[in-house]
Amino acid sequence: MGNQLQQQHRQQAPTPLRTPRGRSGAAVTVRCQQQQVNKGFSVLEWTSKLVPQGALVTGAKTGWRLAWETMVRELAPQDRSGSYTRPTNAFNERIGAPGFPVESGRYHLYVGNACPWCHRVLLALVFSGLDRHISVGRLADIPEQATRGGWVFQPGPDPVTGARDLWEVYDKLSPGYRGRCTAPLLIDKKSIRPVSNESSDIVRMLGWLALPGASGVELYPQQLRQQIDAMNDKVYRCINIAWRVPRNVYRCINNGVYRAGFATSQAGYDAAVGEMHGLLQELEQQLGQSRFLLGDRVTEADLRLFPTIVRFDAAYAGLFRCGRRRVADYPNLQGWMRDVWQIKVPGSSMQVPDTVDVDGCRRSYYSSLFPLNPSGIIPSGPTAADLQLDLPANRGSHEPGAVFYMKEAAAAAAAAAATGAQAAG
Repeated sequence: MGNQLQQQHRQQAPTPLRTPRGRSGAAVTVRCQQQQVNKGFSVLEWTSKLVPQGALVTGAKTGWRLAWETMVRELAPQDRSGSYTRPTNAFNERIGAPGFPVESGRYHLYVGNACPWCHRVLLALVFSGLDRHISVGRLADIPEQATRGGWVFQPGPDPVTGARDLWEVYDKLSPGYRGRCTAPLLIDKKSIRPVSNESSDIVRMLGWLALPGASGVELYPQQLRQQIDAMNDKVYRCINIAWRVPRNVYRCINNGVYRAGFATSQAGYDAAVGEMHGLLQELEQQLGQSRFLLGDRVTEADLRLFPTIVRFDAAYAGLFRCGRRRVADYPNLQGWMRDVWQIKVPGSSMQVPDTVDVDGCRRSYYSSLFPLNPSGIIPSGPTAADLQLDLPANRGSHEPGAVFYMKEAAAAAAAAAATGAQAAG
């Protein structure tokens, strides 16, 4: 028995790797220490003789994919092809309509930093100079604390309604509400009624409001409305402006990143990414010929594109798998992005950099969209500093008259154009 124990001890003893001599001449023994490795449940090891590895891996992948598809569809509704379909909005009133008078301080806007649809509304608020007339409530994207959806108030509660999250706001506005609780949301503070939760309508609404101290910026000038509407369609639905032929109603950039990120089929993803980068290349060429999308001044079309582009490299390229090419790979588009970032609106309490926290967007997307990033690991970049948004764009002056159409000048230009058209006719 003693010999057996000694033999077993010799077999279990660590094997010396080398015995170098130290300075004193004594032998130094270096032994290999076994590294502690977490191998999970070692399922592949202990089932290898019972279940073929191929069957085990296939079953695990099938089960995981079924759970993943279910979670993605809950988060982002799909059509039959596995492509993301954006839901319609519930509230479509407007300031100035009966029951919603134009009144300073009466209205409140809820926005979340990560959301590009909220961002376009904040940009419209800044450019219009109405930030002193319409209050803004900032939402935090923390799904674990929300009753429904992901938007909560921190620190809470909401000073306007007393709600803890956006779902409670919706429930106060429309008791028993069962739809999606989305931002942006514009409400009437006096009557606690919803005005609109459609971002494009809110953008137009803010452009038409006339209140003391407004900037006078015209983002939707009469003489360019047809071109602006066409460009918005091209960016959102990717309609070919030159030939007016709809290539595909689902093609877009604004919504295209979501179609790619939330796609549950390879075909749906491939279509979204291919169409998106095809249009980005078209815009790259166009911005090589003009400072902004429709000439030498900012319009609503630029305002609607910018939120997607400024988030693209930081979030969409990685998490939504849109990174076949980055904005950094489109030099004209990158220059345009920096140009818009650096615009200054005289008299406004907010400027473009105040409308978005790019690093906060990256953290929110990667930490909140669990089905797309179950590990919760947040990449270290690209950061806002990496994007170098303050690097000189060298695309022109940022004086208001060089950047914006102004309402009085735009009205005069529209009248002149109409007079010219009548004379030609």
